[in-house]
Amino acid sequence: MQECPACGFSNPMDGNFCGRCGARLTSPTGDTTHTIPMIDDAANRAEVDIDGAAADVQPGTAVLIVTRGFDSGVRYELAKEQTTVGRSSTCDILLDDITVSRHHATFSLDDGTVTITDHGSLNGTYVNRDLINDPTELKQGDEIQIGKFRMVLLVGDHGTL
Repeated sequence: MQECPACGFSNPMDGNFCGRCGARLTSPTGDTTHTIPMIDDAANRAEVDIDGAAADVQPGTAVLIVTRGFDSGVRYELAKEQTTVGRSSTCDILLDDITVSRHHATFSLDDGTVTITDHGSLNGTYVNRDLINDPTELKQGDEIQIGKFRMVLLVGDHGTL
């Protein structure tokens, strides 16, 4: 077992990050991980009627609906210019799971156009199951994966989408 230098938690010898606090356990070797397995767990999946649910979205805003993860069915409104997502309690959208970085990504809203930017997260951010490296413009019905969470984007009828 190796002890976490930040919190003292005992972790497996082959671990890179603390299971309790997420601190790095070993010095970086240059190896990075940019993928996590896609799990098709129908038991924890929320179905979304995109057309029906989009009718409830206010013009000029957007909504994320969690379709996979322990928050299935939860809705997050994107009404601010910048909405942060991560495991930190300072983020606007808190996704409390070790597969999510503390400050994972930011959603930007500009006149009804939604863009997502990954902040160098360990597990990456996916749009329609493609890993993104640059700010990516989103459209109605896009699936966003952050850690083990999958969300579908719904936008109001105002804007370029």
